[in-house]
Amino acid sequence: MGSLKEICDGLPVNPPPRVRPRDETVPHAPVRTPNLTQDEQRLALQNALRYFPPELHATLAPEFAQELRDYGHIYMYRFRPDIEMRAYPIDEYPARSRQAAAIMHMIMNNLDPRVAQFPHELVTYGGNGQVFSNWAQFLLVMHYLSIMRDDQTLVMCSGHPQGLFPSHTSAPRVVITNGMMVPNYSSREMYEKLFALGVTMYGQMTAGSYCYIGPQGIVHGTTLTVLNAGRRHIGSSDLGGRVFVTSGLGGMSGAQPKAAVICGCVGVIAEVSEEALRKRYDQGWLMEIADGLEDCIRKIRHARQDQLAVSIGYHGNIVDLWERLVYEYDSTGDLLVDIGSDQTSCHNPFLGGYYPVQLSYEDSRMMMHSDPVRFKNLVQESLRRQVAAINRLSEAGMYFFDYGNAFLLEASRAGADVIKDSGGLNVRFRYPSYVQDIMGDIFSLGFGPFRWVCTSCEPSDLETTDNIAAAVMEDIVNQGVPETVAMQYRDNIRWIKEAAQHKLVVGSQARILYADQNGRSAIAVAFNKAIKDGAIQGPVVISRDHHDVSGTDSPFRETANIYDGSSFCA
Repeated sequence: MGSLKEICDGLPVNPPPRVRPRDETVPHAPVRTPNLTQDEQRLALQNALRYFPPELHATLAPEFAQELRDYGHIYMYRFRPDIEMRAYPIDEYPARSRQAAAIMHMIMNNLDPRVAQFPHELVTYGGNGQVFSNWAQFLLVMHYLSIMRDDQTLVMCSGHPQGLFPSHTSAPRVVITNGMMVPNYSSREMYEKLFALGVTMYGQMTAGSYCYIGPQGIVHGTTLTVLNAGRRHIGSSDLGGRVFVTSGLGGMSGAQPKAAVICGCVGVIAEVSEEALRKRYDQGWLMEIADGLEDCIRKIRHARQDQLAVSIGYHGNIVDLWERLVYEYDSTGDLLVDIGSDQTSCHNPFLGGYYPVQLSYEDSRMMMHSDPVRFKNLVQESLRRQVAAINRLSEAGMYFFDYGNAFLLEASRAGADVIKDSGGLNVRFRYPSYVQDIMGDIFSLGFGPFRWVCTSCEPSDLETTDNIAAAVMEDIVNQGVPETVAMQYRDNIRWIKEAAQHKLVVGSQARILYADQNGRSAIAVAFNKAIKDGAIQGPVVISRDHHDVSGTDSPFRETANIYDGSSFCA
């Protein structure tokens, strides 16, 4: 399966691909511990084998059973294709429908090793944001998309293709649902079982919907968040010499160093995985790597004094960094951090989303599988220590916000001192969510992110779309809009004009931008005209993002600290 045609031919079963060992040269997802009973293990095997003809079951069953024992899930590594996984120009896909070909382009971008966090486990970002549950699903979906007509719709259920159905040309080509569970059974433990059975899948925000565009997808939102945090809490959008401390360089969190530099501040990001840190450094998203805490503090002092726009990656645990910043303040009186947050995957804290300070990265990955109870206890102890350090620095004048990653929620479950008021149904944290305190005003104006991908794969097309978007927004401002709206447009005009020089593209030729409905419609119409006139060589995919206005309702995260009792209402 080394060509686009071969991966679109369906499952290779006569003969099947040869068995090969798991490739240890790429990062892999943590081992899962679903705690399946014998009957559940048998059911997981039956569900995996349903994709294959009965004559292959005797061959594949022992192999899939071993994967389930070794990794806690059946990924079907044997069926991972040999093709270079990336977004190819749309005209190269063997498809009857150009809409379907565009979706194939997006799927392969989500699995591009430069983009995906654990590409061989089909995880795009967030530690468990799956594109598909296994490689058989990938091959079947690519086949269905290749034969689909414009009057058909492919129905997807947590990675599982339910089939092509008669439809009509104005209907969606693909309808997707991910991770839907009956609330009464919607616990973390039950989810792990059902994922191991192959019947549900966490698609994150843009992994299982095939719309991830690499860290750029959150760079712009992080830029606006940090910029407006400065405006609101420092009193200026000039962040020269200001220090932003956070953690995470994996998936979406990898956007943080680039955003800090765009904002003109000193970004300090802790990351426990050397692979993730080196990946962002090699991609140019991270400017410097600190060799230990002493070097990190020295670099912070130097950049702060010279007001450098620089990103510093600290290879180590964020708790050690926060506690060292407390030590520096207590011993010298220097508050070396102005703005703080966290971007560890705390929605998944006990399966690789958060690493406890008491263990090395390697020891953590072993213990989360071998002794999950002790690992959970260490994670919660680590969260308590992290919050204690943040509280000390916050009392000294640092502004801290929850960045929608469930940090405050998990810290509160661990018994950390983050609760301001827990009366009645509402739990009020002592720190705000970024939506509540920073971005809510922007969202209330109707501004949210949308993305576009140039399926020709030509950088010149992306440059053309950048210029079109900037011109459209400038025209809207010149026609006259309220100053609050004009400020948002000006921020985005600056962003789009500087985007190319920041080298934001990883994978597909993509861009992200905040606009309101007026701006989005005008930009889309202008793209259509440019394609018709030949100024853009191929179709443009337009997509939304989880930051989109009213796009997410997550109590304790994006919609935290709502005071009227409706925080649990969709």
